[in-house]
Amino acid sequence: METLKEKYKDYFKGKKYNITTFGCQMNEHDSERISYILEDLGYKKTDDRKEADFILFNTCLVRENAELKLYGQVSSLKKLKAENPDKIISVSGCMMQTSTAREVIVGKHDEVDLVFGTKNINSLPDLIYRYLETGERVVDISTDDVKDDFVEYNNKNDFQAYVNIMRGCDNFCSYCIVPQSRGREESRRPSAILAECEHLVDQGFKEITLLGQNVNSYGNKADFDMTFPELLDRISKIEGLKRLRFTTSHPKDLSDELIEVIKNNDNICKFFHLPMQSGSSKVLKDMNRKYNQEKYLERAKKLKSEIPDLALSTDIIVGYPTETEEDFEETLKVCREVGFDQAFTFKYSPRPKTRAAKLEPIDDAIVQDRFDRLLDTLYPTFNEKNKKYIGKTVEVLLESESKNNDEVLTGRTDTFKLVHVKADKSLIGSFVKVKITDNTSFTITGELVE
Repeated sequence: METLKEKYKDYFKGKKYNITTFGCQMNEHDSERISYILEDLGYKKTDDRKEADFILFNTCLVRENAELKLYGQVSSLKKLKAENPDKIISVSGCMMQTSTAREVIVGKHDEVDLVFGTKNINSLPDLIYRYLETGERVVDISTDDVKDDFVEYNNKNDFQAYVNIMRGCDNFCSYCIVPQSRGREESRRPSAILAECEHLVDQGFKEITLLGQNVNSYGNKADFDMTFPELLDRISKIEGLKRLRFTTSHPKDLSDELIEVIKNNDNICKFFHLPMQSGSSKVLKDMNRKYNQEKYLERAKKLKSEIPDLALSTDIIVGYPTETEEDFEETLKVCREVGFDQAFTFKYSPRPKTRAAKLEPIDDAIVQDRFDRLLDTLYPTFNEKNKKYIGKTVEVLLESESKNNDEVLTGRTDTFKLVHVKADKSLIGSFVKVKITDNTSFTITGELVE
C-alpha cells in the first residue's frame, strides 16, 4: 500500500516556504528545525510571502505585543489565501500551546490551515500530509517529540549555532506563561549535547550558544549526575570552538562554580545575562522570583569582581501590578549600583492564566512615566560603558551587513557589544581585529586593524 510520503514525494518540488519568527532565541532555533524539515520535504526558502506556497508564523506568548502583531499579520494574508487557495498558512509555537490564543486563531482566522505547538515540530510532515489529504484544517498540539537525540536543523549561518540543552521551566513566576507554553523542566543528556556540539565544530561553526529557560538548573531533575557548570566546562574543551555563550540564567541558581568556570575558560564569552525583573524585594516576592534585592546585588557584584572585564545585561519589568513608586525607586537604585551594559526593558502586560493577570493593573500613564524614567537612568550608563572601548582594539566576529549601509558590517565582541566597521562582506563569518573610534549607547564603531 502506498504511503503518504510516497504519494506526495513530487508534490513539493518547486514549492517555496516563508517563516516569520516572533520571540526569543528558542523560537528562532525552533524555526531552524522547521526550516530543515520543510527543505527535507522539497520546499525552497523565500523571503517573499506572496510567492510562498507554505507560510508559517512561529509565535511567542511572553509579551502581549507579539501576540497582537501575529493577529494582524495573519489577517493580512486573507487576500493572498483567497487568490490562491492552495497556499498553506500555518501558525505554530508557544501561543498555540495555550487554549486562549489557539481559540482565537482557530475561531477567527479561517485562512489558517495548520496549527501546531512547540512539542510536535518533528510531526510537521505528517500534519502537512493530513491537510493535503483532507483539505481541512489540522490542529495538533498533542505529540511530545523532543528527545535527547541530535535533531537536524538549518542554522541561521554557517558559523553560529544554537544548541538546546533543556526545555521548560519549573519556576512559575507569577507573570510568566512559559511553564504553560513550554512545559515543565527537562534536561537533555550530556552525551547528546556534547555530540551535537562536537558535530557543529567539526562542520566549522565557530560560536555556539546553549539555550534553556534556566540553564543554571540544568540536570537538577535528571537521572544523570552533571551540573551546568560541569557541562559548560566540558563543551568549552572541544578543540576548535572559538566562542561559547549561553542564555538564560536565573539569579537564584547562579553558583560560584559557574562563575569559576567562566573565569577559567577563555572561549566562554565574558557576557552574562542575569534577569532582575525588579529591584524591589517586595515586588520580587510577589513575582515569585525566589530571591531578593540583596541576593541579586550579591550575585551581580560577585560576577563583576571575579571577572573584571565581564559585561552584564538584565531584564526589567516596569509596572507590575503591586509595584509602588517606592518599589520603582528601588529598581532605579539597583540599576545605578550595578551599572548594566545592556537591558531588555518591558512594560508589564498580563498573560492569560498567570497569577498576576488576576491583579488590578496600574494606570498606563503611571507605567509609561516609570518606563521613561528607567530608560533615562539606563541609557547614560550604557553610553558610559561603551565609551570606555574607544581607543581599544577588540576581536569581533562579523555577522552581517548593516541594514543601513552595505559598506558597513556588524558583529559582536566577546562581551556582546554590537560593532559597526567598514569591511568587505567576504569577511562575514570571520574574526577580525577592530580599533574602536566612536560609540553610542547601543553600539561601538571602529576601523579594521590589518
